[in-house]
Amino acid sequence: MEGVRKHYGILLALLAIIAAALPCCSSQTTRRFQFNVEWKQVTRLCTTKQLLMVNGQYPGPAIAVHEGDSVEINVKNRIAQNTTLHWHGVRQLRTGWADGPAYVTQCPIRGGQSYTYKFTVTGQRGTLLWHAHYAWQRASVYGAFIIYPRIPYPFPHPIQAEIPIIFGEWWNGDPDEVENRMMLTGAGPDSSNAYTINGLPGPLYPCSNQDTFIQTVEYGKTYMLRIINAALADELFFAIAKHTLTVVEVDAVYTKPFSTTSIMIAPGQTTTVLMTANQVPDFTGMFVMAARPYLTSVFPFNNSTTIGFLSYNNAGTWKGKSPVDPSSLKLHNLPAMEDTAFATKFSDKIKSLASPQYPCNVPKTIDKRVITTISLNIQDCPENKTCLGYEGKSFFASMNNQSFVRPSISILESYYKNLTPSSFSSDFPEKPPNNFDYTGGDPLTQNMNTKFGTKLIVVPYGTNIEIVLQDTSFVNLENHPIHVHGHNFFIVGSGFGNFNEAEDPTRYNLVDPPERNTVAVPSGGWAAIRIKADNPGVWFIHCHLEQHTSWGLATGFIVQNGQGPSQSMLPPPQDLPSC
Repeated sequence: MEGVRKHYGILLALLAIIAAALPCCSSQTTRRFQFNVEWKQVTRLCTTKQLLMVNGQYPGPAIAVHEGDSVEINVKNRIAQNTTLHWHGVRQLRTGWADGPAYVTQCPIRGGQSYTYKFTVTGQRGTLLWHAHYAWQRASVYGAFIIYPRIPYPFPHPIQAEIPIIFGEWWNGDPDEVENRMMLTGAGPDSSNAYTINGLPGPLYPCSNQDTFIQTVEYGKTYMLRIINAALADELFFAIAKHTLTVVEVDAVYTKPFSTTSIMIAPGQTTTVLMTANQVPDFTGMFVMAARPYLTSVFPFNNSTTIGFLSYNNAGTWKGKSPVDPSSLKLHNLPAMEDTAFATKFSDKIKSLASPQYPCNVPKTIDKRVITTISLNIQDCPENKTCLGYEGKSFFASMNNQSFVRPSISILESYYKNLTPSSFSSDFPEKPPNNFDYTGGDPLTQNMNTKFGTKLIVVPYGTNIEIVLQDTSFVNLENHPIHVHGHNFFIVGSGFGNFNEAEDPTRYNLVDPPERNTVAVPSGGWAAIRIKADNPGVWFIHCHLEQHTSWGLATGFIVQNGQGPSQSMLPPPQDLPSC
């Protein structure tokens, strides 16, 4: 069992290599997977508990497909609670029914029932992830989603092996209870007890020497690291002692390669890097790999560090125990937790490859600009209730002072069937309701109560829409990872302070901006993203810090059908769950 735990990443890498070796078939190839959502007993950090998993694996099984494949994933819900799964970053062209966010594109899969997610992977290749999209189930229900290209990678290095590295968080208690208590009391959430690498916390945590990720490498070889942040609540820094990482892809989009000593990766983001094992190890043959949070919040947080080891197989005589006292290990290359300067510099280096073979199709002009604040809020406590947030109030979150409420029926189903639109409205405000110093005001005295509802943006098919995401100082300035479902987007601009609609667009990058599905909006700043709305359906937009989504930091947009069947939604599948 110990060997399985330590080398879980190697097993995933082997699976990926086998999938890559499969013959690249026609676009009609269908890859089928069976996912069983179930409880299984797991021990970590001296604690044995029932953990929600898929197929008894933590993290869950890797999905490996080729660009152009059709995919069918039958999900059997073997627990009493509802569940859904989301294929994070897969564009779901015309197949919004397979996207997964509960009450947005589908009703949940009830206990004992099944649902088959069917979609085609079109025009995408690289590293993505999948995860649960109901309550806080993605705390443990997640895995890698790997799309292999049909032609060679656009970088010259021969790759010895691929290594999935998936970051997560571990709670000794039940994450769903953390959310329930947070929403019931109005207080902030309890933080996790550990960060994990491929489900393993590493030797800096209690009872965890045996739960340490160890990756064996060979001197002189180059490896592809598929790095995924599946953590529930934290952006993370990651580094490997004394090794240089070359970024070649983010969110399943190739980038101009650049070298870095470490990375910052937000929840929902993926970063693929090349690493050459070219350092001379000491007698242990080991180098530390480490991840710890990038801190921008005033809320209590998990300030610990998870570590694993890079083990050179042709050096040293290390036999399977930590080579030294883990507390004495030097975390080379790893930025300090509040190093916003590094996070900004790293993000600014990411550029689309923008080659003839992989063009950067950023919209040069726009049809609509939406400016939205992304805020934390302090809500007055209702009468006859005790609230445990700041000064006896409740914490919530909002976009343009609208706190998103999930309806009792799937928005997509309601929209498709043209039901009475009582479950949502199409009047999301396209500018903040009040103008003020968004990032420089007092974080408490300027705070306002939010409004609750299900307001969406509606655009015709083919609209070039720009969304400016403006952080605010309500409660505190914070880095927010905003994820857009159903579309990739281009980050054409970002900065600190307040967005200036007259001046900032003149400095946009419309040549090689990064193309992503999740943007880390700078703490105390803004990011402008451009989307070609060419995927008909209903699409969720939300913060990938799970507590912020629970508090309502979300909205969505509807892309209307275009002309003809190829620009229209497909009908719902027969096994679509009902509410």
